[in-house]
Amino acid sequence: MPEANILPSGKARIDSLEMRGVTKRFPGVLANDRVDFDVKSGEVHALLGENGAGKSTLMKILYGLYHPDEGEILLNGKPVTISSPNDSIHLGIGMIHQHFMLVQTLTVAENVALGLPSSRGLLTDLDRVSKRIIELADIYGLKIDPSAYIWQLSVGQQQRVEIIKALYRGAALLILDEPTAVLTPQEVDELFTIMNQMVKDGHALIFISHKLHEVVEISHRVSVLRDGRKIGTRPTSETTKQDLANWMVGREVGFAPNRGVVERGEVRLKLEAVSCGSDRGTPGLRAVSLDVQAGEILGIAGVSGNGQRELAEAVTGLRKVTEGKVTLEGENVTNLLPVELTERMLSYVPEERMRDGMIRNFSVAENMILREHHKMPFSRSGFLNLGEIARHSAELITKFQVKTPSQETLAKNLSGGNIQKVVIARELSRKPRVILAAQPTRGLDIGATEYVRQQLIEQRNAGTAILLISEDLDEILSLSDRIAVIYEGQIMDIVPREEATPAKLGLLMAGVKDESASVVTT
Repeated sequence: MPEANILPSGKARIDSLEMRGVTKRFPGVLANDRVDFDVKSGEVHALLGENGAGKSTLMKILYGLYHPDEGEILLNGKPVTISSPNDSIHLGIGMIHQHFMLVQTLTVAENVALGLPSSRGLLTDLDRVSKRIIELADIYGLKIDPSAYIWQLSVGQQQRVEIIKALYRGAALLILDEPTAVLTPQEVDELFTIMNQMVKDGHALIFISHKLHEVVEISHRVSVLRDGRKIGTRPTSETTKQDLANWMVGREVGFAPNRGVVERGEVRLKLEAVSCGSDRGTPGLRAVSLDVQAGEILGIAGVSGNGQRELAEAVTGLRKVTEGKVTLEGENVTNLLPVELTERMLSYVPEERMRDGMIRNFSVAENMILREHHKMPFSRSGFLNLGEIARHSAELITKFQVKTPSQETLAKNLSGGNIQKVVIARELSRKPRVILAAQPTRGLDIGATEYVRQQLIEQRNAGTAILLISEDLDEILSLSDRIAVIYEGQIMDIVPREEATPAKLGLLMAGVKDESASVVTT
C-alpha cells in the first residue's frame, strides 16, 4: 500500500487546492470578480456557468496561462505562484483540453515523451517510456498500446492518451474541460469509470461540462459562476439537473422543447448514393442515401470526424460530389454553387462559423444581411438601404439575444457564442424551405441553447425540412423525428425517435449494427 500522501502512480498527492479572491480584468471586462474555489483529494468538483461566466479564465489562471490581477492560490495550505503551464505541471496540476494536443503521426509513447528530457541524454528512451505507460494504464484501467499511432485510435482512446500524458508528468490534480463533448455514450461510461478510479486513488478532479446529467452523475460538489462571480457551491447530492440549470441562468429553464405533432409533407431534400472525398484524400462519404421531409427534423448522430463535415459541404455546394445525386424540392442540385442553393431557399448554419459563416471584418449588421444584401428591402437600384438594414439588425439582435456593444461592432470582436447567434439569426430569419444546421448550439450557454432549439422546433412546426448534424446526443434525441447514424462516411441505420436509445445509438456510432455484431470495417 502506498503512503497516505502518495498516489498509486508514486507521485505526491494534492490534499487541497484553494483559490481565494481571484480577480482578472481584461479591457472593458471583469472576467473573474473575487472568486473563491477549492478542490480536495478524492473528489470531483464540477464548475458550471454560462458562456462568459468566467470558468475558462479561472482555469487558465490555475494552469498558468493567465496571471490574476488579485487573489492567491494555496496548495496544501501554502501560497504558490503559477506563472506558466510548466509551473502548474511541476506542482502536480494537469489539464485535459477539449481539443486534444496530440501529434497524429506519432505513436502513443512518442506523444507522451514529446517535450520531456530523455534519461539517456541525446538517445531516445521510448522503451522506458512505454514500460511506464503500461504501468500507469494498468493502475488506472486505461488500456492503451504505447506503440499505436494516434491516427489509429478512436476519440475515446486518444483521450486516454491525454490522461496518461498528464499522469506521466506527475499530475495529482486534473482539470477536465468538456471531456465528454466528442465521446460516444459507451466511451463516456468508460471515462467515468476511469475518473472514479482516480478519485478512489486520491486524485483531485475539476470537471467542466455543459451536460448537467453528467455533472449530477459524476461530481461530489458543484460550483456555479455567473457574470464573473461565484454564485455558490453545493454538494451535488443536494441538487438536481433542473436546479443547476436555473441556478446558472438565474431563471426557470426548460430542457425539452415543446415539439407538438406535425404531419410530415413532401420530401424537400434527398440524397441518393452520394459519395465524395475528404480533405485527407480518403473517401469522405460512401454512397449516402437519405431524405428529409417538410415538417421534420432528421438528426445525424456520430462521433466527430466520421463524415459529418463532408455531408454538410456536399449538400451546400462547398464540396464536389463524385458520385450520386442531391435533389432539392425535386430539382437536381448536385454540385451547384452555394449562391445558387441560397437562391433556392436553403439555409446553412455551418460548423465553422468564423470560417464559413461570417466575414470577420464586417460589422454585425453587415453579417446579418450577407445572404440577402442584393435584394429588397436591403438594396435599391444597387445602393444599400442603411435604414432598413439597421432596423432588421436591431430586431434580430434583440430576438436572438446577441450580446454586442452595437450593430456596428466587427464580427471578429464578438465571443464565439455570439458569433453563432448572429449566424443562426441570419439563417433562420430568411424563411427557408430547407435548413442544414451543423452543431447549431456548440459553444452556446444553457439559456441560448434552449432558445436556439426552440427556434428549430418552431421552424419544423411551420413546415421547414431540417437536417440537423450534432455530436450532442442529448440534442439529437431531444429535437429529431428520425435519427440517422453516420460512421466512417456511411449511414449505419435510420431509426424513428421513439425507437432510439442512447445505448442503441452509441453502438451504431461505434460501427456496430447490433450487440452481437462486430465493428464494421471498410
